[in-house]
Parts: sequence; structure tokens; C-alpha cells
Amino acid sequence: MTTSKILDPQQIADLGKIIEHNQKLVQKLNTGVHSPAGIRELVAQLTQQALDPSVEIRLPFHTDFGRNIHIGKRVFINNGATFTDLGGIYLADDVLVGPNASLISVNHPLDPASRHSVELKPVYVRKNAWLGANTTILPGITIGENAVVAAGAVVTRNVPANTVVAGVPARVIRTIKHNN
Repeated sequence: MTTSKILDPQQIADLGKIIEHNQKLVQKLNTGVHSPAGIRELVAQLTQQALDPSVEIRLPFHTDFGRNIHIGKRVFINNGATFTDLGGIYLADDVLVGPNASLISVNHPLDPASRHSVELKPVYVRKNAWLGANTTILPGITIGENAVVAAGAVVTRNVPANTVVAGVPARVIRTIKHNN
């Protein structure tokens, strides 16, 4: 079960200095020429967590907050990825993120009176999962170990381990068999 938290507009405003600082880092990241180590260093500044040298991130890379991104070892994030991470995004070891993938951990309440608040639900991508090109992972979703999210899929429900999901909304289309 995914935990949910609501931030009201004042709580969001209180995060303004962190967001402003990190948006400058995102701009620097995406407008300069950087070595792989330089990219890791700038992303480590965004997340305030050291990145393993095995992590590779292709630019451009987008995030709205940055401090709630957690990246394991041997993770590959392709160009154009967007992480809306205020609610938390957790990438386990060996995760692959395809070009233009969007991982979203923030939503707005349906109630019009509360619409300017945000609802936070973390996204978990378990070990060795692969998110294809142009996938969208919505708030509160867990992608299971070894799972594959096909290109263009919109994930609205948890994805079981060792499955392939595709479509809008994403549905299981195959089980992955291991050759051990």
C-alpha cells in the first residue's frame, strides 16, 4: 500500500527556495556540456545523494524538485526523462528508463476547493525493471522486479514482477520466463 500526503499551498511555497535553487541546477545541467562524471555530480547536487559511478544519465534531464529522487547502481536514464519527484521516486539497481519517460509522484485533489494543494504518492521501480520510451508512470505506482513497461504505456496500476505491460491504460500482456 502506498502512503499519501497532502501539501497545502503554503507548504508548497515553503519549498520555494529549494525548488528555485534546484531549477538553476537543472538549467545548468541541460545547457552545458558535461562528462558522464559531471552529469552525475550535478544530479548528486540536485538529489543531495552520491550517485554510484555505474549510473548513466543522458541529457536533457528534467525534475521539478530533485531532493526526492533515489537512484540505485547500474541505472540508465535516457534523454528527455522527466521526474516529478516531490512525492518520491525510487529507482532500484539495474533499472532502465527509456527516452522521454515521465515518472510522476504528484497529483492534485479533485475537490475544486483544494485543487491548489498537491497529493504526494511515491513511485517505486524495482530491480532490473525497464521503462520503455515515452512511458508515463502515475503517482503511487510500483513497477515490479524484472518488469517491462512497453513504449508509450500509461501505468495507472501496480505492475507485477516479471511481466510486460502495454497500452493506455497499461495492462499485462505477457509473463517473463527466466532461463536459469
